[in-house]
Amino acid sequence: MLERLTIQNIALIERADVEFSAGLNVLSGETGAGKSVILDSIDFVLGAKADKSMIRYGAEDCFVRAEFRTQGNSEISLVLKDLEIDEDELLVITRRFSMDGKSSVKVNGCSITISMLRRLTSFLVDVHGQSEHFYLLKESNQLRLLDKIAGDEVQVAKGEVAQLLADRKKILGELSVLGGDEGERNRRLDILRFQIGEIENAALRDGEEEELLALRDKIAHSEKILDGLRTAAQFLLADGGGTDSLNGALRSFSAISRFGDEFSALAERTETLAAELEDIAEEAERRASECEFDEREAERVEARLDEIRALKKKYGKDMPQIRAFYEKAKTEAELLSDSGEKCEKLNAELNKTEDRLYAACVALSDLRKRAAKSFTERVTEQLKTLNIGAAKFEIEFMGFTRGDVAGANSEGLDRIRFLFSANAGEPVKELGKIISGGEMSRFMLAIKAQLSSLNEIGTYLFDEIDAGISGKTARVVAEKFCSIAKKTQIIAVSHLAQIAAAADAQFLIEKTQTADKTFTTIRPLDSEGRLREIARLLGGDSDSEFAGKHAAELMKSAEIYKNSLK
Repeated sequence: MLERLTIQNIALIERADVEFSAGLNVLSGETGAGKSVILDSIDFVLGAKADKSMIRYGAEDCFVRAEFRTQGNSEISLVLKDLEIDEDELLVITRRFSMDGKSSVKVNGCSITISMLRRLTSFLVDVHGQSEHFYLLKESNQLRLLDKIAGDEVQVAKGEVAQLLADRKKILGELSVLGGDEGERNRRLDILRFQIGEIENAALRDGEEEELLALRDKIAHSEKILDGLRTAAQFLLADGGGTDSLNGALRSFSAISRFGDEFSALAERTETLAAELEDIAEEAERRASECEFDEREAERVEARLDEIRALKKKYGKDMPQIRAFYEKAKTEAELLSDSGEKCEKLNAELNKTEDRLYAACVALSDLRKRAAKSFTERVTEQLKTLNIGAAKFEIEFMGFTRGDVAGANSEGLDRIRFLFSANAGEPVKELGKIISGGEMSRFMLAIKAQLSSLNEIGTYLFDEIDAGISGKTARVVAEKFCSIAKKTQIIAVSHLAQIAAAADAQFLIEKTQTADKTFTTIRPLDSEGRLREIARLLGGDSDSEFAGKHAAELMKSAEIYKNSLK
């Protein structure tokens, strides 16, 4: 339910803080005082389209804060979880809109978009005005509503449908893996065999590409490498070169080695170095003789590298990926090679599953039709008490056949519409085509009287739903409000004394003018204030004794009726 509403700079309201109660909250006041602005403000914070004209003249922006108690509303919990917003004891929504067209929305301090806000608030408040459809009567919600009415039997039937849908999806998945019809499977098998053969014939080795790249680099620089090897060997082996110099040093160390161990050690180290240097020189000569590549070798290396690049482009960026592709292709090819018999079995299983799914959808539809019959009869009776004696309310089922099974979802195959006619001899029509606002209002009230115990939405908003009614019908509307308000909070703008008398909390909307400004204010009424306002609504002088007594009688009668509902 909506506990508190703060409004700043909307229309004629500079600032208002309203604390609503559970049950029936009635907003009343003189015509033009700004009663509907309160509901417009609630609609704004719920995500309605914003317009600069709603901002109070002279202000830069407008702001609304709404605080809700949402315990027990499982839909709200799911949406908050999906939006990754922490669920607190109080759900706080704020929305600000400025003259430059910028808007900001926060839920429990977290910024969200308008579309996210609407998704959340569709489960919070049900708004109904003279020309608006409301949550329960949108076609997208009607089937869900009917399922709530039907109760546990429908939920069990929907569970069976959901299980059969899962079975069907699994079978279709297995058929998809097998590649569809025989011609498609054979085409796929040909492709797989070509791919497998191409990878096998390439006979790739781990590290081969790196080896080839290194060899290509050597071939490209073979002349420089050959020149370097030959020059180095010449420096080492030429007369007076490195080898001759070390051998000369060795002879000198050997000549003095008998004079001390330290000289013998130098001789040994030099001998080792001379042998190593001679070996290096010979290795350089040998590698120089081998460092000659013909053109055919270069072409072979380049061709092999091109082949490896082509395979990588098709099957993976490296050897592990190519190998993984190869293994997957082999597995799929083996499966397709033996797929004919498997497909036949799966198609037979699919046909049986779809037969069962169709039967389950029919059974689910039958349960819904039984619930719809009882529900429409009850609503029609309610409409008669609301002075629409010729009312007709029907739920139309569109119908389906075995051929529609492919379009089944977790709701089955049913598509429904709520149809209504207020006048004898007139055919029922879709609710969206109903013209009379008064008839629509009473029809919606009859629906809500039946559904308040089933709907998780905590607040109903009514904007002058009592327009065009009076007398006995007004009393019945007030009683309907009382009945609904036992379980669902109602906030209603009303001109009827009977409805105001039934209120659990009443608020007076007044317009005040100063020399240069006009303000709309809202204040809660105590018992005496309620008597005076109800007397005014009765059309009499709020200070007259007769009007006061009449108002008191209405309040007493309403209290007796409310107590009888306990």
